[in-house]
Amino acid sequence: MKILSKVADFLGGSLFEGIKETVMAYCPPDLNPVQKAEFELKLQKHLNDKQLETSRLLNESTIELNKRIAEQEGTASDLKTIPILGPIVIFLRGLQRPVWGFATLYMDNKWFFGSGNYTEKQETAMIVINILVLGFLFGERTIKNLQPLIIQVFGKKPNK
Repeated sequence: MKILSKVADFLGGSLFEGIKETVMAYCPPDLNPVQKAEFELKLQKHLNDKQLETSRLLNESTIELNKRIAEQEGTASDLKTIPILGPIVIFLRGLQRPVWGFATLYMDNKWFFGSGNYTEKQETAMIVINILVLGFLFGERTIKNLQPLIIQVFGKKPNK
């Protein structure tokens, strides 16, 4: 989904603005200010129409993608139709995030307070799990902003 929003941002702003700037730069120099303003107004209207159409198509693509995902993976309402097993699967699916969060908290607690003797491979796996879980909880941008600190703290230690 993020890819569609990035495409929308690109097409919605920077691309059309760049086209306008390029076209205006090549305007004949002998145009009087009124003709230039009319030309710019027509160009802006055309670009706005194209931007609106692009946004509409991207919106339709997002809706279609969501529909296809629901058809392929199913929805919670599909699971409700399965007796006994359906509600259990819905419950377990909803329980997954808190379980991962608390399991990560438990592992971190053991690691920080020294009661867990982790191998280097286990520590690396734990760092990856932390980034995934905390990235989900606090957002990708937070993790990206903290990446230099994470690398400095958890980076490979020099051999002595």
